[in-house]
Amino acid sequence: MQNLDPSTIIFAIVAIFVVFKLRSVLGTRNGPPQDRAPMRGPGDFRSPPNGGNVVPLGAAARGFARPDQAAPSDRWNGFAQAGSPLAAGLDAVAAADPDFTPDRFLGGARAAYDMIVSAFAAGDVATLRRLLADEVLANFDKAIRTRLAAGQTLTTTLVSIDAADIVDARMTGPLASGAGRFAAKLASVTHDASGAVVDGAANEVADHLDVWTFTRDTNSRDPNWRLTATQTVH
Repeated sequence: MQNLDPSTIIFAIVAIFVVFKLRSVLGTRNGPPQDRAPMRGPGDFRSPPNGGNVVPLGAAARGFARPDQAAPSDRWNGFAQAGSPLAAGLDAVAAADPDFTPDRFLGGARAAYDMIVSAFAAGDVATLRRLLADEVLANFDKAIRTRLAAGQTLTTTLVSIDAADIVDARMTGPLASGAGRFAAKLASVTHDASGAVVDGAANEVADHLDVWTFTRDTNSRDPNWRLTATQTVH
């Protein structure tokens, strides 16, 4: 057997150690912030990245078709009847926004409903600005200013959202819109400057049925849906 130079043995050991360290470093994921999934607020109704206890609601989970497949006719089962105008509207929105799923949309819309009701009562215009379209924000802001000018305070408690469903979906150019109908229980009371009750009662719970429409520009990198219309059914 040929004698080995001691220096050759040392260099070989160093090389093995370097390779081992490189593999240990390259095997981890410490990407820059832009490579990580962004935090999502209630206005972001898209499917979240799979991780933790999150159930994937993307194309595979909801029966979305691959580019080389036709979409199944029952892919909106539980949300819209096959062949209905609502199903056609959901098809159009999903075609423009592949991340869209009705269950994720409703989850975000429910969270937004809660935040908007609370922010309006508190006069929190900063929060409303993130969740409302300009025209709706102007109306909410006017009502808040009128209330403040009268020296009144509003306290609203969202007791529960008993039901939520999608009643309309459509594309208008690049704008995707979805309307959610919410059956909710609210307790509201308004006090004047002296603390006297001028409307409602803190211990009285009233049923509300509202249809709120949310819209987002599918050409925009902003994933948030904003409230563009409200309608009280009763």
